[in-house]
Amino acid sequence: MSNHQVLVGQGEVTCALQGRYANRHGLVAGATGTGKTITLQILAEGFADLGVPVFLADIKGDVAGMSQPGDAGNAKLAERAAKTGMSDFRVQPYPVVFWDVFGEQGHPVRATISDLGPLLLTRMLDLNDTQEGVLNLLFKYADDNGLLLLDLKDLRSLLSFASDNLALIGSDYGTISKQSIGVIQRALLTLEQQGAERFFGEPALQLEDFMQTTLDGRGIINVLAADKLYQQPRLYATFLLWLLSELFEQLPERGDADLPKLVFFFDEAHLLFKDAPKALLDKVEQVVRLIRSKGVGVYFITQNPLDVPETILGQLGNRVQHGLRAFTPRDQKAVRAAAETFRAKPGLDVTTAILELGVGEALVSTLGEGGVPTPVERAKVRPPRSRMGAITPEERQTVMSRSPFRGRYDQVLDRESAYEKLQVKAEQRAAEAEAVQTQKAAEKVAAQEAKAAARRPAREPDSIWETAAKSAARAASSEVGRKIGRELLRGLLGSLSGKR
Repeated sequence: MSNHQVLVGQGEVTCALQGRYANRHGLVAGATGTGKTITLQILAEGFADLGVPVFLADIKGDVAGMSQPGDAGNAKLAERAAKTGMSDFRVQPYPVVFWDVFGEQGHPVRATISDLGPLLLTRMLDLNDTQEGVLNLLFKYADDNGLLLLDLKDLRSLLSFASDNLALIGSDYGTISKQSIGVIQRALLTLEQQGAERFFGEPALQLEDFMQTTLDGRGIINVLAADKLYQQPRLYATFLLWLLSELFEQLPERGDADLPKLVFFFDEAHLLFKDAPKALLDKVEQVVRLIRSKGVGVYFITQNPLDVPETILGQLGNRVQHGLRAFTPRDQKAVRAAAETFRAKPGLDVTTAILELGVGEALVSTLGEGGVPTPVERAKVRPPRSRMGAITPEERQTVMSRSPFRGRYDQVLDRESAYEKLQVKAEQRAAEAEAVQTQKAAEKVAAQEAKAAARRPAREPDSIWETAAKSAARAASSEVGRKIGRELLRGLLGSLSGKR
């Protein structure tokens, strides 16, 4: 085998995936229990051996076993390895870094609200077109006013501010209704109850941390612990799509190369497309079509090929099709659709073969010379070198303790953002409102006093006799006062001179 190939299995000929065409994307499909997870595992191992970093989601917890060596004493593994073209079979662990949106089984993975953007938030919150328009408007207002949207409390405070200032925002950005804001607030509350609050914030994930290699040149396998995340399908699908979008937007153009820069496995891919609005499907199609030039290969893992829209399915050049079961008309349609996507091989009835494939068997077609699909081959998939199955909590902790990113994402950062700025504005508005109320109260009291004074009857002027009497009384009191003062002064002087 060439150094730039990933061995998949053995049929009448060896089935291998060419490294230089790995960024042309791929599909691994098949019914439950037919071996899709093992195929995912061997592809991840193969890319890691070539020095290509890998990202994948561990939905059931069994992919984590790649961090441990396989069962060296299992004779059946060695026998199958010999039958599938692995002349140098040996068990070994692979360099794995664990990640977890909830920060429980791996390093925390965070993104800011602004990073996610209104389109993906709309998908995550299940909003309609009108509510999406309101969200876009509020993002624009935040950008124009220097309001950083980092975490959920920032978005909550922005929604509350908008609800209290409809006229202010509407005058410059367009009319919005309290009803639409209320729907978004309720959807946000539901998202928080699902634990999404841990996903939003800082420090945000640095994508280059997903594209690391070991000192001996092997690609690191980034495993997202998704058993809990998968229980919130919209959050799971939106998170993975956000990762793809960020890779597409941040990575430079790379052109054709011997190996991809990163291989991204999207397990349970049907969740990405189920009930997705056209704008989102267009976004996915654009990313898948163009991200190959950034050196990223995207591999969708799903049960039914019909789960993937035709516009995207046509861009997936490397195919591994496990067995399907045709119990319903839709299943039968899926079998026919899967068969039609392969390049025919003389003597192989693809439609019949898909129904007959056993566990660990697959129809394989990869891109060969010139990027042309090879004829489909019925093959036995090679065994993995690492453990097939889950790991213990102690083993997970040991792997995490050796992680190159230990401690980097553990502490949450909470810098000044929309929440703090809008809180200051709210306090200023409250102080201004209180001052206005105080002023109004004072003016009201003054007005009442003026009104009361106006109601009191005017006094009649004093008569001549009353004026004379008052003057005489004042004069008398003044004379008496002066007399008393003189008497007191003489008494005081007498005491000082010793006279009695």
